[in-house]
Amino acid sequence: MLMPTKEQKRVLITGAAGQIGTELTIALRERLGNENVIGMGHRTKAPKELEKGPFIYGNINDLENYEKIIDEYEIDTVYHLAAILSVTGEKNPQLCYDVNLNGLYNILEVARKREQRLFCPSSIAVFGNDEETGEVVLKPTTMYGVTKVAGELLCDYYYRKYAVDVRGIRYPGLISWKTEPGGGTTDYAVAIYYEAIRNKKYECFVRADTRLPMMYMSDAIKGTLDLMDAPLENLNQHSDYNLSSMSFTANELAKSIAKRIDGFECTYVPDNRQEIADSWPDEIDDSTSRNDWGWKPAYDLERMTEDMLGNLEIKLKEE
Repeated sequence: MLMPTKEQKRVLITGAAGQIGTELTIALRERLGNENVIGMGHRTKAPKELEKGPFIYGNINDLENYEKIIDEYEIDTVYHLAAILSVTGEKNPQLCYDVNLNGLYNILEVARKREQRLFCPSSIAVFGNDEETGEVVLKPTTMYGVTKVAGELLCDYYYRKYAVDVRGIRYPGLISWKTEPGGGTTDYAVAIYYEAIRNKKYECFVRADTRLPMMYMSDAIKGTLDLMDAPLENLNQHSDYNLSSMSFTANELAKSIAKRIDGFECTYVPDNRQEIADSWPDEIDDSTSRNDWGWKPAYDLERMTEDMLGNLEIKLKEE
């Protein structure tokens, strides 16, 4: 039996100090009020943008500690963004597995017992190339990707078995001016803007022709909120919605910046992250998201570059 989508009243955001978490916390506080959106981090200091509302420290792998936080703040909805990302995960795959899967299990168990709503994002890292056919399939080559595939399945299990209203998006590479890169394979698409303003040059760690799906953070936040607002009965999927906005090569990104910053130069020195990038799709089909809950991005490459550079110039002058 389908339950109606519940209204959010008291929200917890794990990984709130991260790239997505910072901006999602701000957006939800604008909707629900500062005191009703609790940001949670593990060790990372809260960005100054989050100082207007509650920010606490906790560990999703410590079930007792996490349950105390949930009960103390009377949380009814959790946006679970805490994770070890792809590049960091390859350096320490055991930690990646522990945080991304055991932590998720704790989040789901608490949600089951307390009838909470959940947002548990996935990633294009779930994809990989089949060695025989070359087709893009759910065959990840990183521990991060493995945990995201398993996480999607675990979330779907909790929906089918226990009727936990858990939803998720497969984020593409995300680009934001508010927070610097955090250990992902698509970090170059953020760092290049910072370095263009600071030094007018950037050494890119993937080839010039590397094409990946990307998205401006404003669109990612809008997509997240739109999915959580959607009536449950409209959803044909739950934890594995593809989300797409634009797809460009590293060279196309550099050219977009060079149009606006005279003398900017980008060189390409691929490292071990190139192999991860090569295993991901050039673009993804998000037609189900568009049909089920009306997803529609607002930014393309040129509009994003204009906005990124304008905001970063102001931000970096203030530092």
